[in-house]
Amino acid sequence: MSQMFDVAVVGAGPVGLAAAIACKRAGLTYVVLEKGCVVNAIFEYPTYMTFFTTAPELEIGNHPMVTGHDKPDRRDALMYYRLVTQREALNVRLYTEVKRVHAAPAGFTLEVEAQDGTPGVVEARRVVVATGYYDHPVHLGIPGEDSPNVSHYYTEAHPFLGLNVTVIGAGNSAADAALDLWRGGAKVTMVVRAPELKSTLKYWVRPDLENRIKEGSIAAHFGSRVVEIHPEHVLVQRGDGTTSELPTHFTFALTGYRPDLSFLAGLDLAAQPDDCLVLDGHYQSSVPGLFVVGSAGFAGKTNQVFIENGRHHADHAVTEIARQLAGQRREVSLAP
Repeated sequence: MSQMFDVAVVGAGPVGLAAAIACKRAGLTYVVLEKGCVVNAIFEYPTYMTFFTTAPELEIGNHPMVTGHDKPDRRDALMYYRLVTQREALNVRLYTEVKRVHAAPAGFTLEVEAQDGTPGVVEARRVVVATGYYDHPVHLGIPGEDSPNVSHYYTEAHPFLGLNVTVIGAGNSAADAALDLWRGGAKVTMVVRAPELKSTLKYWVRPDLENRIKEGSIAAHFGSRVVEIHPEHVLVQRGDGTTSELPTHFTFALTGYRPDLSFLAGLDLAAQPDDCLVLDGHYQSSVPGLFVVGSAGFAGKTNQVFIENGRHHADHAVTEIARQLAGQRREVSLAP
C-alpha cells in the first residue's frame, strides 16, 4: 500500500519549498512533487537575469540569502534554493509530474508520472498547489509559431550576433530581451500590439529602452501584431490593416504566461470573472482541502503575485491545514 501523506505539495518553486518547510516544522508528513528540477522556473529564466527585489524578500524558512550585490541574480537564487532544500532535507521528488488530482474519501489521490513514463499514485489528506505560471506561455495561435526559430523563452544574446531578431511584446521580459540582444550585437526589432510600452516596465529599464528606440538602435513597430512567422521573415499587420514583411532569423514571442491547472480538471474549482480562483483567507479553494498558493491561483493577476508575497501564502495554508488535521485527529481519538 502507498503511504498516506498529510500534505502533497505540487511544485518545488520557492513557494512550494516554503510550504514544505512549513509542513516539516508543523510536524506534518509531506511530499513535494516537481515535474522538473528544484525552482525550475528560475532555472528557465534568462541566464544573466537580475531580480527586481532584494535578497531578504526572496528568503524562505528563515534561511538568509547572502549575495555580493544589492539585488540577487539567477545564479544566486539557484544556489540559495538548492542549499535550502539540502539543509532542510526536504522530501522532494524531482522529475515527477502530477497528471491528475482526484478527490478521495480520505483526501486526494494524485496520479503521477516519472520522467521515464512510469505511472504512480500518491495519496494525501491535503494538497497544496504551488505550480506558478512560467511553464505555460500565452500562445499567439498564428502560422509558424511552432517553428524551430521561435521561442517563448529568452536565454542570452550570444547565439544571435549579427542576426535579425524580432521580439514580440512590450512587457519586462520583452524589454529585457530586446536590450540584451542589442548589446550582444543582434539587429533587434520589437513588434508591440499596444500604442506604447507597458506602464509596468521596471523604472530603470524604461528610459534605456525608450532611448534605444528613439536613436534607432532598436526598431519598434507599435500598434502592430505579427500574424505569420516564416523562416526568413515575419508578416506584421498594422492597425490600419496593411501588412509588411520584416526580415527575421529568430523570433522571441514574449507575450506573457498563464497558470496551467489542467491537472485539476474534474474537481470543479470555482473561479472569478478575471480567471483568478475563488480562495479563502488561507488560500483554500472551493474544493475543501485543496489549497492554491503563489501565482498559480491568480491567472488574472499574475503581475501582482511574486515570490515576495507568494511565500507567505504557503505559511497561511499550512497553518490552516495543521489546524484542520489536528481537529480531525481529536475527533478520531474521542470516537467511541
